[in-house]
Amino acid sequence: MSNLTAKTFDDFSKAFDTLENAKSFAKTLHRNEVLQLARRMMQDKKGIEHLYGFADQFEEAGLFTDTPWEQPSKLQPILVAGTLKATGNTALLEVLSELRMLAIAKGRYENSQVTSKDASYFLNEVMAHNINLLFPDTSESSRIEAGPETERANILFQFLADHLSLNAILHSLLSEIDRLALQRPIMVNRITKMILTAKEAVTKTTTKADREKLKKYETAISGPTPISKKVLNSVGYENLIKTAGQNELYREAELFSESMTKTGLVCPYHADFLRYINKAKPELVGTALCLSDKGKANFEEHVALIQKMIDIAVFPATCQSIYGLSLLLNRGVLSSLPVAPGLRRLIDLDIHPEVGKTLESQGVTPNGVMVAGTISVLGQPLGIGQGMNPTCQSARGISLWAQHAPGKLLELIAKAARDREIEMPLEGSAINSKSLAGGLAPDLNKELDPISLILVPHLDRIYDEMMKRMVFRGEDGHKWVNPAIYGRWVSDGFTAVTDPYTSVISDYEGFVRRFYATHHPDYNGGHELIYPNPVGIFITNVHANLLGLHAISIQRIKADPSGVMRVYFYNPNNDGGQNWGQNIICSIFGNGEEEGESSLPFHEFVSRMYAFHYDPFEIGETQAVNDDVIKKIETLARDSWGKNYVWAAQPGANMY
Repeated sequence: MSNLTAKTFDDFSKAFDTLENAKSFAKTLHRNEVLQLARRMMQDKKGIEHLYGFADQFEEAGLFTDTPWEQPSKLQPILVAGTLKATGNTALLEVLSELRMLAIAKGRYENSQVTSKDASYFLNEVMAHNINLLFPDTSESSRIEAGPETERANILFQFLADHLSLNAILHSLLSEIDRLALQRPIMVNRITKMILTAKEAVTKTTTKADREKLKKYETAISGPTPISKKVLNSVGYENLIKTAGQNELYREAELFSESMTKTGLVCPYHADFLRYINKAKPELVGTALCLSDKGKANFEEHVALIQKMIDIAVFPATCQSIYGLSLLLNRGVLSSLPVAPGLRRLIDLDIHPEVGKTLESQGVTPNGVMVAGTISVLGQPLGIGQGMNPTCQSARGISLWAQHAPGKLLELIAKAARDREIEMPLEGSAINSKSLAGGLAPDLNKELDPISLILVPHLDRIYDEMMKRMVFRGEDGHKWVNPAIYGRWVSDGFTAVTDPYTSVISDYEGFVRRFYATHHPDYNGGHELIYPNPVGIFITNVHANLLGLHAISIQRIKADPSGVMRVYFYNPNNDGGQNWGQNIICSIFGNGEEEGESSLPFHEFVSRMYAFHYDPFEIGETQAVNDDVIKKIETLARDSWGKNYVWAAQPGANMY
């Protein structure tokens, strides 16, 4: 529903009429009034629709006269994204220029410089370069840079998509689906939406390769098996599998698991199938879940619990948890002593009514949603995302506990769901979330997995309170907060690149050398990480400009298949394949990454790091690191995030 009033529409129409009839010398004055009214119109789709009604008159009225948009033949699609994010009239004129191009493409009027075909090509290129604006993502850069300009651009691109054939950008759309699916997120709503849009964009001219790729994804979410392809709904599917023979059911189990492992996506019919065989044909459960020998052993050891979890938590609305269950069993998570009793407690937990409202889902109880979410988190600890919230610390915590302290995670989930509070110690003092207000995300964006919805509000407030108590320590508060909030396995040694009070960088060379001497196998005696290391990085955009600070965790450090030493890390910002500028592009596939990991060559990663933990008793040869490597990293740092800081004269020697 539009928030614009009839007066707003009328005011714009009158202002545009005035501009159209103004003398040439007065155009500039009246144009500004039109643009300010247009700004309000761009707040929603109804307003954009109204503006589009004038698009064939923009040029004649002089809207683009003496501006960079005056000659449409000279406009470049690749520059549109940056211009749309600009402030002032620049972004407004860019939106109106896109509407002009649409009017030309649709044949509403003829332009002397650009044909209808040219305009269509231009807009298709713009859309292909900006898939993220058509399907808004929740990456760190998108969250930090979000504002009225981004929202306006999203509305514009949705409008353009409604009026254009998306076939021309189908290949780009499928490439983006590939890229996102490879990262195996728990929340797959955005991927699903893109698949459905891609399906609508297919035409006779679509290439065979694109058709096959789309088919893989489309069938993964709609029905990848012979029986699921025959029906229109769950009732029809349930009726058919009840009369199917053993061979047919085995084939269903095989194809469901094959599609799931190939794409990371789960079909709702898979949930109906699993619920049926869980009781009628339990011998097929292992096949339907694609269990390894280790997974089968874990299943057989805890068969009663798993059957109960499937019964309470696996439904079409929570079908994505099946992938989590497969990975949970194949990782042998149930072999950890606290996990089985912790899960049994969640099944019967008396959930607080307010938490229950948060977990409402069609056809599934709050306990079912919570258990399904727990399955996903334990099975996919690197698939947890922070959404559009500045809560990377909290998402990182859930990921770390899911990997190395599942008992602690299950305890926190139970307390937060039952009591709406959790408690954590800090240097002998207990901090209870119930007594705290605010946090970094007091108005939490709810596009999160169920466990994040339960825990993040509490973790966020506790983390914020801990950091406030560290403010006068004279060092970065994460030195004490990270071990307190995550666990004592976080090393006591800690170093940060800047002074917390002055933000001056005083010994960057020493910072880099210490990281090499404690983390690079060639300089630390060949030691591997025992636990993930929670570190802080500077997030930069494609232009290498600083966006802010961000919490990630180093999973492991190892030479990739080509022999390049790489840092493999978990990034909770929902998109691990980001471009950080200076040709530093995080890899998510093809360089030895495991599911959910990002990676960078060692020196590139170091160039974006601002703080890390280390074992002070295990420091290798700091001076053995090549001076040229140090200079290379420092150049990358100075020319990116370093432009925002003061660099003191670097010391000639380092003391350790």
